[in-house]
Amino acid sequence: MSELTHFDEAGNARMVDVGAKAETHRIAIAHGEIRMQPETLRLIVEGRAKKGDVLGVARVAAIMAAKKTSEIIPLCHPLMLTSITVDFRPNEAENLVEIEVQVETRGQTGVEMEALTAASAAALTIYDMVKAVDRGMVIGEIRLEQKSGGRSGDWRRAAE
Repeated sequence: MSELTHFDEAGNARMVDVGAKAETHRIAIAHGEIRMQPETLRLIVEGRAKKGDVLGVARVAAIMAAKKTSEIIPLCHPLMLTSITVDFRPNEAENLVEIEVQVETRGQTGVEMEALTAASAAALTIYDMVKAVDRGMVIGEIRLEQKSGGRSGDWRRAAE
């Protein structure tokens, strides 16, 4: 495991200096899911939720969250994001919505936190929009699937 970079020699939190790092194309893909009752999933898929287009609003929330990550996560750098893609896959066999977010930039630090924050915000937004009919929904499996670019190179989650 590599050294923890967000702490100085005295153990104090610090924002990492990325000024000397090379600017590269960086991509991160994160995944999340929200499990719910079958009828709740049908409401979403059929567009019958009282608050409107659940997945459309969750997509916008994910994009906004990615752009605001440095305002939420204390030691993240503000980044100029070049692309944010949000995809939803309703899974009726398991009564859940799978969320996949891809974030890209051309910069000196990675976009893993932006992708993870976006996936989390999408799941939370889905919960908010249909909680009136299903307060028992479970948000989970928020995880980084892959990243590319930067000094550490490419990384992909091993198949389970």
